[in-house]
Order: sequence, then structure tokens, then C-alpha cells
Amino acid sequence: MKRILFSLALLAALVSGPVLRGQETFRVRVDQPQHGKVTVTPAVPASGVVPAGTVLNVKVEVTDPGWVFDSGYELSVSGGVFYPTYKESMVPEFTVKVDHDIMGIGASIIEAERLQGYKTIQDVVYAKPGVKPLKYDVFIPDGAKKLPGIVIIHGGGWSSNTEDIMRGLARELIKGGKYVVCSIDYRWLNRGDGDAQPNRMHQLIEDCYGAILHIQEHAAEYGMDPKKIAVTGDSAGGHLSACMIDLAERVGDGGFDVQPGVYQFLPTYMPQGMTAAKARKQLRASIKAAAPSYGVFDLGTLVRFAETYEPLGLVAITPDCNVPHAEIREVPHYMVLGTQDRTVGRQPMEEYLLRLKGKDQDARLDIVDGASHAFFDWKPDQRTKDTFAKYGVPYAAKMQQFFDGVFYR
Repeated sequence: MKRILFSLALLAALVSGPVLRGQETFRVRVDQPQHGKVTVTPAVPASGVVPAGTVLNVKVEVTDPGWVFDSGYELSVSGGVFYPTYKESMVPEFTVKVDHDIMGIGASIIEAERLQGYKTIQDVVYAKPGVKPLKYDVFIPDGAKKLPGIVIIHGGGWSSNTEDIMRGLARELIKGGKYVVCSIDYRWLNRGDGDAQPNRMHQLIEDCYGAILHIQEHAAEYGMDPKKIAVTGDSAGGHLSACMIDLAERVGDGGFDVQPGVYQFLPTYMPQGMTAAKARKQLRASIKAAAPSYGVFDLGTLVRFAETYEPLGLVAITPDCNVPHAEIREVPHYMVLGTQDRTVGRQPMEEYLLRLKGKDQDARLDIVDGASHAFFDWKPDQRTKDTFAKYGVPYAAKMQQFFDGVFYR
């Protein structure tokens, strides 16, 4: 009941008007997790009222055997609308600056068995084309040696979330020790990262290609075979992962709409001495399968998110317009879509499936009964975790089976 009342109070405040920059105090709530304890210094008073500008030091402790730290979080209302968003910390000690109402400061505590059988390397920076360092996390099964790699690209409307939201899927895909998994981040569209110039869709595609090249360059460190790469992602990441496998012929140094009729992607990161031609050849040869989940693959839908492009530019960033024939290059696809998904339409996905099959590609689409959008996401709240357990876990297993058919046949 207290949470409901607090949420309603926040909603009322938002409806009545924006928070003023000169506001002297904000409301803060501290959530105590099961199996753990969150300590905030200085302590948040019982009233929840904290002076603006206060820096809170947060420490998370696990109190019960058999449980481990997953993440710390700050839950806030973002963008002036009643839309709660998590800002997560992958370390148990972090800080929060009180310059807005904070719906919750807390932690996710999970079963210890979820973190067994592999190690994680977090926040590997692969490029910094703007304000935000671009990074990825690596999940390495124990004893990994020359394993195929799976690259996960997160969703969020191309303008929110980070690689952390895909860690649940990463943990599922390394089960059995058959794959090294990398979860990557990229620039957000427009000025969401704080860049002076707005970022455009083709630059996000270049980021993802750059991340793959960086991962391949360091594959030996990760126990990965750089010549065997699969890509997956959900929602916006579904689009970007389909781009990775479908658009590889467009990798080059001719620029994107710099000269008439030329639409090429220059990866944001290039290993020393590598030419664009060599990068194109390497990416074409090594990206061997894709599992783009509930993504946008068609021209008609994508134009709503990339309307600044000329027609040929829009074609260049649309997977459906760039599917190669299987005689030229195989691009096997495994896709999923929930029956209750109100974000991505079934018809465009089925049309993309038909386009793939029309090019003699191995492609399949699983319709997930009862599932809505983003069921591969992982967040600290129990509802998201339960959704992932119900739909994400079994369909991650199906995805892995699909990849097995490519790499272990």
C-alpha cells in the first residue's frame, strides 16, 4: 500500500507540473531486498525528504547463504512522464545524487547457482565516438577454448537501456558451456547520450559492427573462435542484430550518404592495420547465424524511427531490403514474437520470414502464446524476472538449439 501511495503522489506531482530546477528537496525511498541489506549514508529520514544535491553512498550486503549480489539500482521517473526506469550498478557500492524524486534505491539478490560455471568480464570499452564510452560484457564458461561466440544487442527503442538488461539471456545462452557470450552497448539515437550532434541509425549499426570487430580481436582472451559468431537481440536490438548479418556487404569506407548513391558502414572500432575491405570480408565470413527477437525489419515500420533518411538511405538500414540469396551467403534466422506483443506487429515479421525463405535461407518464427514485448529483458523487479522465467528461459533454450544446429551439426 505504501508503494502505491508513493507512486500516486509522484504521478500527481508530475501531472501538476514539472519539477523546478530550484527545488530544495526531493523524496527518496529505500527498498530492502529479501536475502540482503541496503545501507544508505547519510541515512534517508523516515519522511523520505532529502535535500537537493545530496550524494547518497549505497552499500549492498548479502545476508543469507546460497544467494549472491546481482545489481544495485536507482529507480526513477524519467523524462517528465510516469515511466519508471532502472539505473543499475554492477558493483555493490555505488552513489546516487538526489536531484530528482527517487522511487527506490535497492538491490537485486539472486540464487548463487545463477552465477556458477562461468566468469564475467564487465565494461570492456571498445570505442568512444561521443560522450558515452561504448562497452560490452563477456560471459565465459569455465574451461572455454575456441568456442563459438554469441553477441547480444539490447533493445530500448534505440534510445534507452544498456548491455546490462541482457544479462539474464546471456546466463541462459552459456548453459552447457558451448558458447562465449558478449552483451554489447551502442550509442542512443538523437542526443540521448548528451552528444552535441544527434546520433543517427546508421551510426548505431557502425557501433555494433565495431563491437564485433573488437570482440574478434580479443577472442583468444575470451576462449572464443573469432570465425564463428552468432548475433541476437530483442526489439531495437532485434533490428540491429538482423542488420549485422544482412548488411555485411555494405561495410566500407565510402561514407553513408556522403556521396550520391553510396551507403556504407564504417565500423566505429577498427583493429590497427585493418582496412574496411578486410573488415567487410571478415564480418561476412564470420557472422553465421542470427536470432533477432521481436524486431523491426521492414521499411514501412522503420521509417517512423528513421524518417530523416532519403529513400536509398532508409533502404540501406532495413534488413528486409538487404537479405542475400543463400547461394551468395547463408544468413540463417531464428525469431520469436509474443501473441500479446503490442509493439511489434506479426504481419511485418511474417513478411520478413517469407523474404528470407524466398532467398532460400533457413528461417523460422516461433509464436509465443501469452507473451508480450521484451520478455528477454532482465531487471531488478520481480515481475520482469518472473516474465523472463516463464518465457525467456524456455525460448533461450530454443535459441541455443538453433545455434547448435549451425555450429555443432
